[in-house]
Amino acid sequence: MVGLFSRIGKYGLDILKEVKVYDGPNGSKEENAEEAGTEKAAPKYIEDDFLFDKTHVCPSCDHKFGERTVRTGKARLIGTDPDLRPRYEQLDVGKYDVVSCPKCGYTALSRYFGMLASSQSKLIKESISKFFVPQPERPNVYSYDLAFERYQLSLVNAVIKRAKDSEKAYICLKTAWLLRGMAENLDNTQADYEREYEEIKEQEQEYLQSAYKGFLSARTAEGYPMCGMDESTLDYLLSSMAISLKQFDVAAKLIGAILTSSSANNRIKDKARDLKEIVLKELKNGR
Repeated sequence: MVGLFSRIGKYGLDILKEVKVYDGPNGSKEENAEEAGTEKAAPKYIEDDFLFDKTHVCPSCDHKFGERTVRTGKARLIGTDPDLRPRYEQLDVGKYDVVSCPKCGYTALSRYFGMLASSQSKLIKESISKFFVPQPERPNVYSYDLAFERYQLSLVNAVIKRAKDSEKAYICLKTAWLLRGMAENLDNTQADYEREYEEIKEQEQEYLQSAYKGFLSARTAEGYPMCGMDESTLDYLLSSMAISLKQFDVAAKLIGAILTSSSANNRIKDKARDLKEIVLKELKNGR
C-alpha cells in the first residue's frame, strides 16, 4: 500500500504523504491505496485538437498562468458508467479537470479553483507553497501519469485548506474515474499488462472507497446542490458505489429512498431500478 498521495513527493511535499483525508472536524479516515500508473496507447486522433489554453489567476499567489482545457462541445459524449462517469469518444476529459498553479502549488478541481478564502490561502502557503517544487512547463497533452499526479495534488490541497468532505470526496471520485480510464487505455501487449491492470483497478477501488466515505459524511452535514448534484442524484451515486464496494444493504436502502421520492425525476428512478436488479441478483447469490 503506497497511499492516496503516492505521487506528491516530486513536488517537494513528502512531508504530507501520510496526511489523513477525512480526519478532523469533517468525518472519518481515508483508506490507503497502491500506486499505479501508465501511459495510454497511442490514440487514433489528435487529442490536442480538442484542447485550448485557458488563463487563470491563482487566488493564493496572484500568479497568471495557462492551463489546457477541453473545448466546450468539441468532444462527443457516448455514454456514462453506472457511477455517472462520462465517457467521450475522442479523449478522457477527466485528465483536464484539475487546475494547478505552477508557482505556488495551489491546486483544485476547476469548479473549486477560484473559491479560496484568505484563511485557506494562508494554510496553503504555510503547508504547500513553502515546500512546493515548481515543475517543468506542462505539455500540450497530459498523460495519465501527469493527470494522476495533479489529482493527488488537488486532494492534498483540499485536505490542507480544510475543504468540505464533499469536495474531497468528489476529488476521490474523479480520481477513481481517471484510473478507470488509465486501465482501459493500458497497452495489453506489454509483458506486465496483467500486473499493472490489477494494480490500477485496486487503486481505483481505494479511491472509490474514500469517495464513498466522504459523500456519506457530507450527506448528513451539508446542503444541496452538492458538487452539482441534487439529493436523489447523490443517493444514486452512493448506491452505485455501495454496489461496487459490496455494501448491498446500504445500496438497497438508498435505492428504496430514490424510488419512493416525490422529487426524484424519472431518469434517475429508471437508473435506480437498474441498480435494484443488480442488488437483488447479488443478494440472491448470497454475496
